[in-house]
Amino acid sequence: MIWKNLPDGGLRAWGTAFGCFLMQFCGFGYLSSFGVYQDYYTRIYLANHPPSAISWIGALSTFLTINVTLVSGPLYDRGWFYRLMIVGSLLQSISLFALSFAKPGQFYLAFIVQGVLAGFGMGLTYAPSVAVVTQHFSKRRTLVMSLVTSGASLGAMIHPIMLNYLLNGTVGFTTGVRASAGFVSALLLIACLSMRTRGLPVPTVGYTTVIGFFFPVFYLQLDSAKHDIDINFSFYSLVIMNAACFIGRCTAGMTAAYTGVLNFMIVSTVACSAVIIAMIGLSDVASVVVLGLAYGYFSGVFVALLVPLVTVFTPDLSELGARMGISFAFTAFGGLLSGPISGALLGSQYRWWIPSLFSGIISLVGSLMFVVMRLIIYRRKIHENHP
Repeated sequence: MIWKNLPDGGLRAWGTAFGCFLMQFCGFGYLSSFGVYQDYYTRIYLANHPPSAISWIGALSTFLTINVTLVSGPLYDRGWFYRLMIVGSLLQSISLFALSFAKPGQFYLAFIVQGVLAGFGMGLTYAPSVAVVTQHFSKRRTLVMSLVTSGASLGAMIHPIMLNYLLNGTVGFTTGVRASAGFVSALLLIACLSMRTRGLPVPTVGYTTVIGFFFPVFYLQLDSAKHDIDINFSFYSLVIMNAACFIGRCTAGMTAAYTGVLNFMIVSTVACSAVIIAMIGLSDVASVVVLGLAYGYFSGVFVALLVPLVTVFTPDLSELGARMGISFAFTAFGGLLSGPISGALLGSQYRWWIPSLFSGIISLVGSLMFVVMRLIIYRRKIHENHP
């Protein structure tokens, strides 16, 4: 079988992995920096709109990024990889440049280009740019996949620093967004030129994430600012979280090789739930650092193991794209609802304990679903060994 005789290295394989890394850096990495936009829109640019309404921009972008995999996954299986990368990259680049033309108070323009257009573009590239790694690696597959997805965490570190400096500095929104768009566009071009497929045969023909998962991603920076923590430090709250997320994604594959992918997934989701509930106690710099590091690391593990977990349950890898699309479609609804629900619970009085408790409990319910999955697999193995 051609799927069992993969090179597990070489210039072409690692070049593809590097291109996929850049795709994640510019895709989910940029999406994860929406907390900067949420803070800036709430305080300055769209101050006439409530936080719950503004969060719909990031929520819809997240929803489309994940849910469009229902389309991009099967298309990848049918050999459309290059077309998906080119069209998705163009849409993402155009959306960022178009966002720079939005004027203060123009909520719907930001909603359309940043929520709809960018989300659709990132959705076309998200799953295929991870799945293509399976065409080049076999024994190192989980490790390389976790390294590729760590590009999103590195992007979630770099983009917030850049955006905070540009938007809140002397540059301003218009020029700042255009500079960010140029940076992302250049990296997307390099990524498209780096990735290669191996021409493997294509076919002729889950699990869910939790609604509470995105609460810290959207609201940690605003939470820090509203608790009268130094504004310059609050700008780096997302960077701290995403730095730990980067470490989590890089180490997830190595740790999962010993513990098992599903076992480590359970640990990470339970830990994320606990940290989200602990955000009720956020009040000073120390609490922001501790909670940001803890949530960042375990959320990084969670995201890094999503694709390997699907791969583990996919005997025929020619169906991987379609299975990723179906699996991620469920997680998309969590991303869509998380920000708006949290914003509505937060209210104009900024009662932080309500969305923290709600998001934490919902996340814990999702964790229990992974536990149930583990028990089902365990019982099935016992039945197979002792019929």
